[in-house]
Amino acid sequence: MLNDRARFLLKTLVERYIEDGQPVGSRTLSKQAGLSLSPATIRNVMADLEEGGFIASPHTSAGRVPTPRGYRLFVDSLLTVRPLAQPELIQIESTLLPDDPQRLVSAASQLLAELTHFAGVVATPKRRSQRFRQIEFLTLSDKRILLIVVSAEGEVQNRIILADRPYSQSQLTQAANFFNHHYSGMSFEEVRPRLMGELTAIQSDISRLMQAAIETSSQAFDPANKQYVIAGEANLLKTPDLSSDMDRLRELFHLFESKTDLLQLLNVSQGAEGVQLFIGAESGMAPLDECSVITAPYEVNGEVVGTLGVIGPTRMAYERIIPIVDITARLLSNALSHH
Repeated sequence: MLNDRARFLLKTLVERYIEDGQPVGSRTLSKQAGLSLSPATIRNVMADLEEGGFIASPHTSAGRVPTPRGYRLFVDSLLTVRPLAQPELIQIESTLLPDDPQRLVSAASQLLAELTHFAGVVATPKRRSQRFRQIEFLTLSDKRILLIVVSAEGEVQNRIILADRPYSQSQLTQAANFFNHHYSGMSFEEVRPRLMGELTAIQSDISRLMQAAIETSSQAFDPANKQYVIAGEANLLKTPDLSSDMDRLRELFHLFESKTDLLQLLNVSQGAEGVQLFIGAESGMAPLDECSVITAPYEVNGEVVGTLGVIGPTRMAYERIIPIVDITARLLSNALSHH
């Protein structure tokens, strides 16, 4: 437990370091804090903070910098969050208007990147098991068939099926008509067992096509096929705290490309209420050890469907970025709910 004086000096040190990125010495801290304390007293307090793991001393400087533990204490109990600036609020409100969900997700990630100058990420809304309205087959070549699936909500997915033999367009139309007549309004999970039981009633030359349509459609509308949209990765190349270590940057960009690990982090955040922060190693992912991730869930009609966030260095203006993430999530929720 830190006393009030140590907490105040830690808060002052973190704020100063976030502002200019230079290790903070006892003399600078004495002036910045405005306390009637001797440099010797401040050095003693800083020594206690360092022993507690809240600050550290870079080898090349006599000053101190915050550690992830210091940032965590700062964010949890010392931070004063600023109200969002009016121009930024207007920009978010004017961009996130009721519209196509996919465009809104892309717009939100771009907004987060522009407003924070870091990387903005938005996990696309999770799907429920969708019911389909109709399917169509169109011949592309001898064995390549375009499958068009329209969900009950009007979403259209196009997939290519590589058939085991050529089919005429009349055969494809017959197959689609049978499928739509017997199964329209069901989910593909419901169709699969019924189709397997009824294949004997279907001409053998289109039964394999029916099976291929089920598998392909299930993949297209699989709730597990959740991805994310990321924008502003190039901003991290201009961030001094990250750009000085190219190996770490390469690991970070590989994380963005692989998607699986980052999605796991976003999924964890989806179960939280409000803004959540992962500082340094708290994310559990080595490429993010020098980064902070600030996330917030977003909703559609009261149901949480995804997460958005910002990825940047641990030295970021938390008091400004936290409300940007929070309000973007709230306004994205409103826009999607009124779409």
